Amino acid sequence: MNSSAANSLKLGICGLGTVGGGTLALLENNGAEISLRTGLPIEVIAVASRSLQPGSLPHIANTGTDPFAVANDPDVDVVIETIGGFDPAFEVVKQALSNGKHVITANKALIAERGGELISIAATNNVILAFESAVAGGIPIIKALREGLAANKINWLAGIINGTGNFILSEMAAKQRQFVDVLLEAQELGYAEADPTFDVEGIDAAHKLTIMASIAFGIPLQFEKTYIEGISQVSPEDIIYAKELGYTIKHLGIARLLEAGVEIRVHPTLISNKNLLASVNGVSNAILVNGNAVGSTLYSGPGAGAEATASSVVADVIDIARYQTAGMEKPVIPALGYLKHHENVPVLKIENIRSEYYLRIFAKDKVGVMANISSILQRHEISIEAVIQKEAISENVPIVILTHNTLEKQLNGAIAEIEQLDDVSESIARIRLEAFDDEGGS
Repeated sequence: MNSSAANSLKLGICGLGTVGGGTLALLENNGAEISLRTGLPIEVIAVASRSLQPGSLPHIANTGTDPFAVANDPDVDVVIETIGGFDPAFEVVKQALSNGKHVITANKALIAERGGELISIAATNNVILAFESAVAGGIPIIKALREGLAANKINWLAGIINGTGNFILSEMAAKQRQFVDVLLEAQELGYAEADPTFDVEGIDAAHKLTIMASIAFGIPLQFEKTYIEGISQVSPEDIIYAKELGYTIKHLGIARLLEAGVEIRVHPTLISNKNLLASVNGVSNAILVNGNAVGSTLYSGPGAGAEATASSVVADVIDIARYQTAGMEKPVIPALGYLKHHENVPVLKIENIRSEYYLRIFAKDKVGVMANISSILQRHEISIEAVIQKEAISENVPIVILTHNTLEKQLNGAIAEIEQLDDVSESIARIRLEAFDDEGGS
């Protein structure tokens, strides 16, 4: 950091979209309060954005369209990266860290997929790579996992960590609407992108879950081993049948520490209507974390938006300012919470997890079909907890089954065999069911 920084903290912002613009506004609006919290004046001296118009920020000395100019500016102490994506964000962050500058990023994909490399560069240069805003918007879940719950062994965490998906499922449940219709509305309202794949197929949530799991369990970032399943195949009928059985369908990110390894998975999930997450609707986010000392704690709030995400970005700015005010020579808190990761903790493949399951089977309305299905499940050592047989539609009838806890690999075999029956007319819908408790089991 440059010598002039002893009297102030000078920031450069790369990207002036929703998050970058919100961050600049928050720093300006709350600047006096922030300085009182840190004892250090904080000022934005450089901004780069490809859409920046000449003269639009006359109060900022250095403006332009080149983010590398900010990363290389000798007067900038902290680079805030809100460009998004990998190119040029990765190289900008890498360059800034290599130049001995602290970096704050809201880029969950960058941290989940390339974070290990960037954290190593930050450590080599004794600077901070901060990313509170990369997960769950305005909810300080990174700080909670890394600091507030540091005395605990985390058993499991489960969260609604994508507002777009939660809005869609909430609307489908409240108004019995089809997925495609609600998705179109979400796009019109600005909740979903023109290409909604990252949100509705679970990739965005998987990036966030990868980061949380690493901090919670002290394991390396392993996005490539995270199981991902989206919500596009959830039907209004599934939501109705689940409700009849006392459950709500939510798109959850679930991470659990077991003797055999760690589960890291994103998928639609049946949860009891009594579970705290079941009442979280709209674009809100919420995360349940279970620690062996504290039990279960809930963190909820806005998971996206200019002000909410900017709140987390500026919280990281304040931490860095306090670090500088204290005259500390290198960061005290590891980026992922552990100075040394647990060795040889495998991430379990989805076929090796255990769960209860919801199955919806569309079968011919004739005698003996249910007996055949039950026989196949029994051969695969899968026991049935509940069955609902709905009114026939044409010649077919929907059969809804809840299973007891079973190994997914066994269920896969049973489903494949049931789908071969002549009387089963469609692919079987399968949704995992989770009953979270203080022991972390399900």
